[in-house]
Amino acid sequence: IVKSDVDVLQDAGLHIINSGGKRVRPQLGILAYLAAGGQELQQAIPMSAAIEMVHTATLVHDDINDHSLTRRGQITVHARWGRTFALLAGDYLFAKVYEMMAPYGADFNVIMSDACIKLVEGETLQAAAAKSGNMDRETYKKIISLKTASLFEAAARMGAMLAEADEAIIEALASYAYNLGLTFQIVDDILDIIGDPETLGKPVGTDLAQNRGVMAAQNGGVAVKETAVAEVEDDPIARMMASLRESGAVEIARMQAEETASRARAALTKIPTSPAKTEMEQLVTAVLERQN
Repeated sequence: IVKSDVDVLQDAGLHIINSGGKRVRPQLGILAYLAAGGQELQQAIPMSAAIEMVHTATLVHDDINDHSLTRRGQITVHARWGRTFALLAGDYLFAKVYEMMAPYGADFNVIMSDACIKLVEGETLQAAAAKSGNMDRETYKKIISLKTASLFEAAARMGAMLAEADEAIIEALASYAYNLGLTFQIVDDILDIIGDPETLGKPVGTDLAQNRGVMAAQNGGVAVKETAVAEVEDDPIARMMASLRESGAVEIARMQAEETASRARAALTKIPTSPAKTEMEQLVTAVLERQN
């Protein structure tokens, strides 16, 4: 998939792809295709791989912006090859997306392009909100809708379209995936506060340190206690994390995740019973309860 005559592009691409990941986005494309009645699974695989490639490219760029040294338990691309090559490797992965999507035609490529545009808009809004300090709940919801839920939705929408499902099925699966994406991101942000770095394969507290994520949004509406355990008194980020855990902000965020998960489940009621639908129902629970 990432074969190139330029060794650094191929090596960096293989490094991030082989580092693992949850692969939820391509799974959505395949499951939506099957749930919508698709019979030729091979048709959906390149499209689903392209969705994952978009996500992978954004991780390479995100790690540069975040100054992260580890991703999925492995050294990040920029930490190994440097910022310049990491930027180019991310660009290369984005370009490969359109090579993979070319056979699918205009309608599918418009959906993919729209999802990529929204993703970049969401990341930009997040950076602007973090810089200004104006990360309220409405801003947070808009950000995660754009940067995360849009790509989840695109995966399911394209999968259902590829199966030539009727409009009602396409929209139901798109709604399911959109709300699953919201759930996924809220849980991801919760884990930035309460997660285990070893289990996550990356540092915690990164979002809070950069004034972003659900906990930054919660600060606008939750009174955070000033108390903190003695062992984190000299670490301002650890102190803020301890305070947030005491404040009830995590519980509020968890309720928000459960609400969006319920909406995802409700969307599936319009989908005929099948093994793929059962897997999609199970995926909601897995996303809601994940620890990494």
